Amino acid sequence: MARILPILDQTAIPLAIEALRRGEPVAVPTETVYGLAADATNPAAIAAIYEAKGRPRFNPLISHVSDLDMAKVHVRVSPLAEKLAAAFWPGALTLVLPLSDTCRIHPLATAGLPTAAVRMPEGFARDLIAAFGEPLAAPSANRSGRVSPTSARHVEEDLGERIGLILDGGRCRIGVESTILAVDDAGLRLLRPGGIPVDAIEMVAGQAIQRPATQAGGAVIAPGMLASHYAPSAAVRLNATDARSGETVIRFGGVPLPGEDQAKMILDLSPSGDLREAAANLFDFLKRADASGAACIAVAPVPAHGLGEAINDRLARAAAPRD
Repeated sequence: MARILPILDQTAIPLAIEALRRGEPVAVPTETVYGLAADATNPAAIAAIYEAKGRPRFNPLISHVSDLDMAKVHVRVSPLAEKLAAAFWPGALTLVLPLSDTCRIHPLATAGLPTAAVRMPEGFARDLIAAFGEPLAAPSANRSGRVSPTSARHVEEDLGERIGLILDGGRCRIGVESTILAVDDAGLRLLRPGGIPVDAIEMVAGQAIQRPATQAGGAVIAPGMLASHYAPSAAVRLNATDARSGETVIRFGGVPLPGEDQAKMILDLSPSGDLREAAANLFDFLKRADASGAACIAVAPVPAHGLGEAINDRLARAAAPRD
């Protein structure tokens, strides 16, 4: 089983760096979700991430950097990208940018694409990257396609027998993954809604962000674009206006569903209707609902504005047909 070590322990960073230099993935807390981090320049380390997660090789990984200078070693940062980085880094924004001539991020992490997804995380994760000195590829620390972890306990339950070290930073502040944008000559394209609302990014960019006709279709050019993803074992019924006997209910805004007295469990993403609270609770509640033993999870409608766009995207992928 994995060793769990609090990030406040003075040995946390040295022990993590030792593991990373050996090519071993380490579970690391970020403000979004827990990531399974490994040296983005080391193909054996990246392969260890894929092995632990059971992740399809065509699904690229986000490479996390400690500062803009580290990013510029590996990707070409346009003036628009730099403007967005200045506004939202460190934070929950991932930029997909062309590879630079000096890029050392291995093609296994980029899925062989001519671009890389890069992000500067907050807090401990950023400190670890700075101490390590290289970008860390870090998808969510769970088996591929399953619900993303927002606590060290979630990581232990899913990957505890597959990895050696989990760094415990408590519950993730945001609770959903980063927003992913492609920045190129065509402008800005939303590849995945996430922890920063799109309208906030548009205000800084001074231009509209293009949304693909379908978020889940087409080529996979960034993490989180698979149609079926974040999936619990139970079936998921979206936009439920009632509860059926034996279901577990996830509702929003303190509004009861007719028939929920027959439910196996009732959870409310945010009794007060706060989308930020709902986003932080989403993955934890999906895990709790799945653990209830219900064959189906009924999810009440969640508003689609602001962070609701990211919440509804994750719910749609959790409910998608599975291969």
